[in-house]
Amino acid sequence: MIFTYQAPERNAALRLLVQEPSFARLYGRQAPDEWLTIAWNTGPAQKITIEDNEYDFPTGSILPLVANQSYRFSNPQNTIVWQFNRNFYCIVTHDKEVGCAGFLFYGAYQTMFITPDATQRERITRLYQVFEDELSHTDNLRGEMLRLLLVRLITTITHIGKEQYGVRDNEEDNKFGLYRQFNIMVEIHYKKEHEVQFYASALNKSPKTIANTFALYGTKSPSQIISDRIALEARRLFYNTDKSVKEVYMELGFEDASHFSRFFKKHTKQSPSDFKRTLVTAR
Repeated sequence: MIFTYQAPERNAALRLLVQEPSFARLYGRQAPDEWLTIAWNTGPAQKITIEDNEYDFPTGSILPLVANQSYRFSNPQNTIVWQFNRNFYCIVTHDKEVGCAGFLFYGAYQTMFITPDATQRERITRLYQVFEDELSHTDNLRGEMLRLLLVRLITTITHIGKEQYGVRDNEEDNKFGLYRQFNIMVEIHYKKEHEVQFYASALNKSPKTIANTFALYGTKSPSQIISDRIALEARRLFYNTDKSVKEVYMELGFEDASHFSRFFKKHTKQSPSDFKRTLVTAR
């Protein structure tokens, strides 16, 4: 079952998918929108494939998934899923409001399975029930109520995740906070700013400090974070729009076709034109 709220005048949308067997978020025509997703496995343990990597999705656990990720569940009928777009609620601009919501979607843990205890599950269950009830009505205040419920859900899961992963609140000002802030800034500026130096300067840090912070978590380098985000957006634009190669590279801040072509081929093993032809053939 799918419950949906939309505010067309703002292009804002939220939806709740309850044990929906057809659910998958794949690149291409199936997923033209940029949804941030919170998936809750309410059934037995299952598998989830994110991009090309398969993970165990433990029973009762919650998984945040960011826009532009491609994924599929082995048993979606056992999953409750909240999805919302940026016009409904923008994590980047409301990060402080929800107590470091960036921890869920832009933090150091790229694939984070959060496992609430029995009391916490009951709290989330009650929130889910109120979501379902609100989505069943059509009054004028429904959008604001749903937004408040979403903030409560994100805050609740963030607190559980911080406790599980051993992140203390005072870490907002240290290395973990720096990692999170870098990721959020990339989400805001990646279409125009491609160099680590820009982000380091904006954060009043040296590029070396940024790189050392990333190394602590054993994740991608700062430059990889930027490049991967640009490459994901390029693929999304080719998948979901009819924009030309020139329109895409200009939107993503490249000055010429040759630079963009080298960049795109490095990340996809195909030239932009070959990639577009592959899509046309697939359709």
